[in-house]
Parts: sequence; C-alpha cells; structure tokens
Amino acid sequence: MTYSTYVVVNGLVFPESPRWHEGRFWFTDQFTGRVMTLTLDGVLETRATLPEPAGGLGWLPDGTTLVVGMTGRQIYRLGDQGPETYVSLSGLAADRCNDLLVDAQGGAYMGNFGYDLYGGAPRVSTKLIRVDPDRRARVVGGPLVFPNGMAMTPDGATLIVAETFGHRLSSFSVSPDGELGQHRTWANLGPGTPDGICLDAEGALWVASPLTRELLRVREGGAVVDSVHTFGTPYACTLGGPDRSILYVCTALTHDPAEAARNPSGRIECVDVAVPGMGLP
Repeated sequence: MTYSTYVVVNGLVFPESPRWHEGRFWFTDQFTGRVMTLTLDGVLETRATLPEPAGGLGWLPDGTTLVVGMTGRQIYRLGDQGPETYVSLSGLAADRCNDLLVDAQGGAYMGNFGYDLYGGAPRVSTKLIRVDPDRRARVVGGPLVFPNGMAMTPDGATLIVAETFGHRLSSFSVSPDGELGQHRTWANLGPGTPDGICLDAEGALWVASPLTRELLRVREGGAVVDSVHTFGTPYACTLGGPDRSILYVCTALTHDPAEAARNPSGRIECVDVAVPGMGLP
C-alpha cells in the first residue's frame, strides 16, 4: 500500500529525532538546537534550546529527558535550569554525535558520524557508544558505516541500527550488561540510505531514506511491503497518537546547515497507517 501524508507543521529549519512520549510528539529542530513538542490539538512548544545542534532524544526511567549535543559530542539532561551536561563523550566519538536510544534500564546508545561529513573527509566506519546508568561510557557494536536511527525490540534482546551509507539495516544481540554482539544484516536496502527508523507491532520497520527520497515499510530480510509519499524529503519517522497509528515524518528540502538556515523548509508530516507502533500511548 502507498500512503500520502498531510502537513501539520511548516517553517522548521531541519526537524529530526522524532519521538512519541507521554501523549506528545517530541522532536529536535537540529540546526537551531531546539527541543520541541507538538500536541494532538496542534500546540507547538519549544521545551529547551541547546547551545549547539541537537541530535537524538530519550528518557531515563525517572522521566529525565536526554538529548544529544552533536558538535560538543555530549549528552545533555533537561533540568529545571535548562540543559545540563549529563556525560561528555568527546574522547570516544571521532566526530559529530547523532541519534540516541535509551533502554528500559536507563542505558543509552548513541551513534556518531565517524568522520567529518561536512568537511569532505574520507568515509570511515565507526562504532556505537553506550552510556551505562551510572554514566560510564564505552564503545560497543560495529563496525558501522554512519550509524543513524536505532530501534530496540520489545524484549530488549535486539538492537537494530540504520547504516546510512552502508545502505543496510544491521542488528545486534543485546547482553544483560548492554554489550552488543552477533552483528548481522537485518535488511539490505540497495541504493537506499536509511536515516530515521521506527518499529511497528508486526516487527516491521518504517525507514526514511533521504537520498532516494523514500519512506518505506520493510520486513526483516528486505521485503518492502508499504510506502509513503511525502511532500518533502523524509529524514526520520515515529509512530504515535492515541493508538500509536499516526506515522509522524520529519521532512526538509535540504540537509545542508547553511542552506536550511537561509530557506527553512522543514515540515512535520503525518499519515494514519494500518499497523500501530508498540508501547504506551
């Protein structure tokens, strides 16, 4: 089936890292450093502004919001006084940090570019970084070619990672201490460039592929079973809403920071889909 979206927010610079949390849609306007929320009745709010580009979002078991500071290679926590450094990862990440996934125990997995993408450096592989609940950080999983969006299966046993320039989705077995093993290919995407991903209740992944301008629903092994037509280029997606059946999509016309600032084309687009996401509404 091919779905088509409708636009709910216009005029963003570069929306990314969409999440559904406690009845609200959360995302970052990456290049402005803003952490934003959108209610079902259309109320848009800036919850915090980082002093640098903002990457992935996640929540600790106590409800604390974490957000990646990309160029500073750190994770912030959003406190009453604004963003505060939760952990610095500059010694473990070779270049900009990227997406974030927080597991049920409060461990955080974070991706990083691995090389200077905007400076034209040669492409190299990298690994994920895991921050344990006690804030100790270590390198896990890999090698990965530009690890981007991540998804965890409901049992916490498998982590799936989008390798944007590896043109594939990779998976790892997760050990009780958060270590990653048994690296394998979950799906090859041919020319596809997987960026943001989200898992639905049937175990399929919605995958945003910006360089091929596609939003695809993919089963393990690579079968494409559904697609979505968007107004802008899709970069990331998540399932939310009262029954988790609204697919929220972050789109833009460019990922170049300077061009995006000159011409804010970022949108939040939505579509109702047949298979809901997992988790609480």
